[in-house]
Amino acid sequence: ATVVELGDATLLPGFMDAHTHLTVEPGADWRKDVIDSFQRTIPEQTLDTLPWARVTLLAGFTTVRNLGAEDFIDVGLRNAIARGNVVGPRILAATSSLSSTGGHCDYGNSWRKGLMAHDASPGVADGPDALRARVRETLKYGADLIKVCATGGVMSFNAEPDAPQFTQAELDAVVDEAHAHRRKVAAHAHGAEGAKRAIRAGVDSIEHGTLLDDEALALMKRKGTWYVPTVLAFFGAKELADQGKLPPDTVAKLHTVDQRREQVLRKAIALGVRIALGTDSGVFAHGRNAEEFALLVQAGLPPAEALRAGTVYAAELLGVSDRLGTLEPGKLADVVAVPGNPLQDIRATQKVFFVMKEGVIQRNDAAPACPAAVP
Repeated sequence: ATVVELGDATLLPGFMDAHTHLTVEPGADWRKDVIDSFQRTIPEQTLDTLPWARVTLLAGFTTVRNLGAEDFIDVGLRNAIARGNVVGPRILAATSSLSSTGGHCDYGNSWRKGLMAHDASPGVADGPDALRARVRETLKYGADLIKVCATGGVMSFNAEPDAPQFTQAELDAVVDEAHAHRRKVAAHAHGAEGAKRAIRAGVDSIEHGTLLDDEALALMKRKGTWYVPTVLAFFGAKELADQGKLPPDTVAKLHTVDQRREQVLRKAIALGVRIALGTDSGVFAHGRNAEEFALLVQAGLPPAEALRAGTVYAAELLGVSDRLGTLEPGKLADVVAVPGNPLQDIRATQKVFFVMKEGVIQRNDAAPACPAAVP
């Protein structure tokens, strides 16, 4: 065995991010980003993901749940990483998000009819039977789980964050079909009504949840639904807005959800709703994922619980607790080291200087006493 001396450090299980978008990252101008998405080939877009995957791993995140990617790029990236062809975190891929016509995850939303050969994303479907078929198709092409957009969102056109976008029967069909295939379901949901429909349907997690009401939170607590608040996404989006990199309509919606976001999270914490760490990386630059730990603590989660949210709890949500999430015999050797004691200063999680994934050292900075943050 090789002995690695890490000095005054705390060893932790490899971090997990339950909500990433490893196939995108914001550019200097949102209009150019849209044009690039039309013009760049699938191989080009796949190659774009390689540095984003690498910097995520070097930040200490050895496992991620990628909640939405087009053209099955996340499946290809997942497979390439698993084969050892490229460097990156272990990926659970959702591929195309399920959306109603004109909904948050309908990427033909707001474009002139007929402008594109396919004016809706592959995940668009309406009606219980069509959604069952879409779940089956998504799993057929390699999805590890299903993501469904139960309400409107912030980073899209025409879809208000508080508006429900599926009927109860539609969401029931999605969850029933996915669970029949032993696959979990993550629901993008800001508004309370859409979230409650998703929770009643039995989704495994609510993503964002910025406008949840007391009834929705109580329902989550009773049913054991996980809450992934993606706090960093809103800070990242505000940074883009301040730099003039977001459309005016998006900025207005961002302001709407930001007014209640922290209050909802604090209520969820007080109620004991199960919380897992997720960031929505891709809204902001990849590699910043660990900032979410401090933001959860800032919202009232004790440091130890924040660490669990990004390790043992996330592993439970992702369904990988049998092999990941804790440091114990029989589990995969995913290990990170941070300076000092993160229970005293949670920001130490942003200064990872050692990363091991499945027993292979991916990062080991020469001077652990003065570790640099991941670039």
